[in-house]
Amino acid sequence: MSISYDEARRIFHLRGKDVSYVLGVVRDGYLAHLYYGKKLREYRGSNDLTFIKRDFSPSVEIGDETFSLDSLPQEYPQYGNTDFRKPAYQVKGPDGTTVSDLRYGSHRIYSGKGTLDGLPATHGSDVDTLEITIVDEVLKLQVVLQYAVFTEYNIITRSARFINNGDNTLQILKAASASVDFKDGEYDLLTLPGAWGNERQIERGPIRRGIQSVESLRGASSHQQNPFIALLRKTTTEEQGDVYGFHFVYSGNFEATVEVDQFATTRVNFGIHSFNFNWQLKQGETFQTPEVVMVYSDKGLGDMSRQLHHFYQNHLLRGAYRDKERPILVNNWEATYFDFTEKKILDIAKIGSKLGMELLVLDDGWFGKRNSDKTSLGDWFLNKEKLPHGLTKLAEKINNLDMAFGLWFEPEMISVDSDLYRDHPDWCLHVPERRRSESRNQLVLDFSREDVRLAIVNQMTTILKEVPIKYVKWDMNRHLTEVGSAHFPKEQQQEIAHRHILGVYDVMNRITTEFPDILFESCSGGGGRFDPGMLYYMPQTWTSDNTDAISRLKIQYGTSLVYPIVTMGAHVSVAPNHQVKRHTSLEIRGNVAMSGNLGYELDLTKLTDTEKETIKQQIQTYKEIRPLIQFGDFYRLKSPFEGNETAWMFVDKTKTEAVVFYFQVLAVPAKPLQTLKLAGLNKDAEYKINATKQVFGGDELMYSGLKIPTTLKGDFQTFQWHLIAKM
Repeated sequence: MSISYDEARRIFHLRGKDVSYVLGVVRDGYLAHLYYGKKLREYRGSNDLTFIKRDFSPSVEIGDETFSLDSLPQEYPQYGNTDFRKPAYQVKGPDGTTVSDLRYGSHRIYSGKGTLDGLPATHGSDVDTLEITIVDEVLKLQVVLQYAVFTEYNIITRSARFINNGDNTLQILKAASASVDFKDGEYDLLTLPGAWGNERQIERGPIRRGIQSVESLRGASSHQQNPFIALLRKTTTEEQGDVYGFHFVYSGNFEATVEVDQFATTRVNFGIHSFNFNWQLKQGETFQTPEVVMVYSDKGLGDMSRQLHHFYQNHLLRGAYRDKERPILVNNWEATYFDFTEKKILDIAKIGSKLGMELLVLDDGWFGKRNSDKTSLGDWFLNKEKLPHGLTKLAEKINNLDMAFGLWFEPEMISVDSDLYRDHPDWCLHVPERRRSESRNQLVLDFSREDVRLAIVNQMTTILKEVPIKYVKWDMNRHLTEVGSAHFPKEQQQEIAHRHILGVYDVMNRITTEFPDILFESCSGGGGRFDPGMLYYMPQTWTSDNTDAISRLKIQYGTSLVYPIVTMGAHVSVAPNHQVKRHTSLEIRGNVAMSGNLGYELDLTKLTDTEKETIKQQIQTYKEIRPLIQFGDFYRLKSPFEGNETAWMFVDKTKTEAVVFYFQVLAVPAKPLQTLKLAGLNKDAEYKINATKQVFGGDELMYSGLKIPTTLKGDFQTFQWHLIAKM
């Protein structure tokens, strides 16, 4: 068992593969945080809690001025009874006040890990769970803190469950999933901010006195902020140093705060955003928070990333495609947009098949009267003017080309110009007597309502049962405004944002469960909802609507910090690129896209013979290295955020094969000779470079490095090495 409890000292010790997390019960039932970091054989308190009198820190216990919650490192802190820092939760009682006092009541330690009601969550067999019940006797409130320890990882997950055992309705105003108090403030904060077409850009800077936050109020995890933060020691690099990562398994509004207090201690708090949140917890009811994944590494950011990649691959992703190689696809969106015919789609498929592609995806425009983005969302029935012979016939013709067929949906949205909206104008999120704001000419369906969810599930199920579909791209092209529901009373309107996300999860769960043999890819204007909550239902995500290879260097590099490569959709598109108008070679576009799940998004009928031959060779190469790319260990070698070059590599689990990619953005005059030091190899093995047949030791390749070819001339250059260990 990886969790122990010292009854005499009232101390819990959680042990992962190489991490310890220690907490205890102090004084009259307060939960205190004692240690988090490198694994300990035993915690004896060499750096135990210190209680001293602090001016302007009121004491909890009368007569003892040394004991104040304002200076106590806590596990699930409250506000209003001597702690003036950000609390983990806030509950309003029947008297209108928000003072609460949760104390230790009991605990339970067991093997395994249960599900979280209505929420995505990590899973597995090599896991032990600690549940600590803390109680407020006045409010008759119980909160169950859940800690799950995955024994083969340096990973602990946390969540909280609120239970109302009283006679009165309580109002939950804030419910974080995890809170951790660190002993000092000597950390950098790393985050992944961005924008549409520019997602997950890495930012790092020192934390400071006061509060820093990463948050989304857009109704989605968003392009603008990803639900991840990390605290790093200032000397931490890709290869060495302490990292504490926090990742939220949730797809709606979130809030992560880092607070450095007057005594230079640091509090990290992560959960559903508290702004405009008020959950009515009635007698006997329960409220479950989403899960936070906490990952520790003393070997730098690269080790943290590989831990998360392996962990999510084995303990978050589910279904038939979790361990399957992902198909090479062609998507018609940038080739045709809305203007396509059955013949055009078949022409693209015929060429794609000859080039070795395995899947054709029919994107937006196949349904209702959808000839632009102004109409028909919610009308999931065939546009017979475009496809007079039907989807089934089209899919069968594509199957006869030895290609699978995929289809685009946007199930969570509704167009004002649609039959569904005309029949049910109250089915969208809206506030009475307020304007219904549109984005991309669409509104958001109210998925907090069971009747709305059922109608969409029925429409989608009809299509998915009738047509031989092997892939679904599930899009979501706007964020939430006027978040209200006609179905719920006024006192529950501040629950709708969360209820809506629970409804999205419900629809996804129903559809993906009924159609387990379909590969689902999530999308939100590209990477606007790339989060662990989505990956629980759909094992890959469209990384960004921006398909420019140079932009993608940063986007894919930043995404790789926390997400497995096998979850990242990456396509070769036309040059000049449709988003930034940059002209790059087919070679660099191919190498960037081959660094994820390879696909193509351009009009194959307009390719020259030379371009076709290049793409055919790319596909052949990718099929040879696909298992390595999608399921190997990933190492970042040069960062696009730090210079003109980017490099990364993939190594298989046995360290017998590796692929290295190098990219140079701009040409440099009088350029110095460049060296690329590899990583992750077996230092005692001999590796042959396929292209040159040269043989080098793994130690030499990692410590001395590879010479970057001097033949690379001009802007936007790339090179690839394929290494095989000699047996």
